[in-house]
Amino acid sequence: MSSKKHEADPRKLSKRAYESELERLQIELVEMQQWVVTSGARIVVIFEGRDAAGKGGAIKRVMQYLNPRSARVVALPTPSERERGQWYFQRYVERLPTAGEIVLMDRSWYNRAGVEHVLGYCSDEEYDRFLRQVPILERLLVDDGIVLVKYWFSVSDDEQQKRFRSRLKDPMRRWKLSKTDLLSIVKWEEYSRAKDAMFQVTDIPEAPWWTIESDDKKSARINAISHLLSQIPYEKIEPEPIEVPDRPSADDYVRPARELYKYVPDRASELKSR
Repeated sequence: MSSKKHEADPRKLSKRAYESELERLQIELVEMQQWVVTSGARIVVIFEGRDAAGKGGAIKRVMQYLNPRSARVVALPTPSERERGQWYFQRYVERLPTAGEIVLMDRSWYNRAGVEHVLGYCSDEEYDRFLRQVPILERLLVDDGIVLVKYWFSVSDDEQQKRFRSRLKDPMRRWKLSKTDLLSIVKWEEYSRAKDAMFQVTDIPEAPWWTIESDDKKSARINAISHLLSQIPYEKIEPEPIEVPDRPSADDYVRPARELYKYVPDRASELKSR
């Protein structure tokens, strides 16, 4: 066996550079959110792309330090029977942001142009109607003052298969792999054609598609966050000065005996002794 050290792939971002830049960008995201709350802006960011393209990981890093009171992820399940009887966009419109909110869509209304169309979950008539209506809807949103940013995460077929195999071996990510996901392998070309047709109609000046090459997850996350920040016309809001007060001395308070309370078992102490 060779004693030569494993060399890092020069095509991929190093862990040190990634973590340093990610921290800087996440600080900027927090500053951006403060501006959104103060200004009353409404932000919608759509994350689309092939299965295992890295959308979830990017969303997680965007959300990691944001205040969940004014930033949320929308990841809708299969529509209910009642929702199937609604206007297609209705359940998405209900979850659009109010003033001072950021909404990240982990997949979106574009399900109809992708998985629903390719796997036959919608009719040709429903598909055609969607393509006619979605540019109108998005122009209306932008005209009303919503900042709409759309990302397409692009992953190669080899990298996608590699990630699928990795999920099979990982008990914490096995839930991410479904039969529908695996169909994306055998229907690779159908999905490619569907994406091309979707871009042709929905890559509009008011809400263009931005493609993120995501074979290198770390680079994809940095590129996504950096670009997102460039799309929001935010200004740094200086926080009001806060002073932490000194704790006043206790008067006649006596804490009840510990034996009166139930404590969770100290599992951590067992690990410390190892």
